[in-house]
Amino acid sequence: MPRQDPLYSIEFYESPGGDKPVLRWINENLTASRRRMLGYAIFRVLQRLGIGVCRSQFGRQLGGGLFEFRVQARPPGESEVALLRIFCHATGGHIILLLAAYDKGADPSPRRQSREIAVARQRLADFEARVRASHKHQRES
Repeated sequence: MPRQDPLYSIEFYESPGGDKPVLRWINENLTASRRRMLGYAIFRVLQRLGIGVCRSQFGRQLGGGLFEFRVQARPPGESEVALLRIFCHATGGHIILLLAAYDKGADPSPRRQSREIAVARQRLADFEARVRASHKHQRES
């Protein structure tokens, strides 16, 4: 039987106030068919490849620990192709952290892409600072 690598776990960045912006975006901004399509893509591609999506058509490295997961497909029952982007970070232990996301088809401008990447970098910095603070607190206890 061939060796099967474990699936990556998907986690949503959570702000200090408890908001999970990517999860909120999925639930509030995507149609039901786009949510299903994205969920399928996350399960079939991102959870299996993790950071390896950057060696495929589904992703690219952005540097500084950030990478982009790209979903481009026509959801069932819709006439337009969806161009969804999720900005991610691979943390230790087979975990992918979803930091920011948007519908590139609705706003394909480079300015929008740059803004979303900046938001993802800001959230990653916040996440890393909280992890460092937690580790420091554990060492001091």
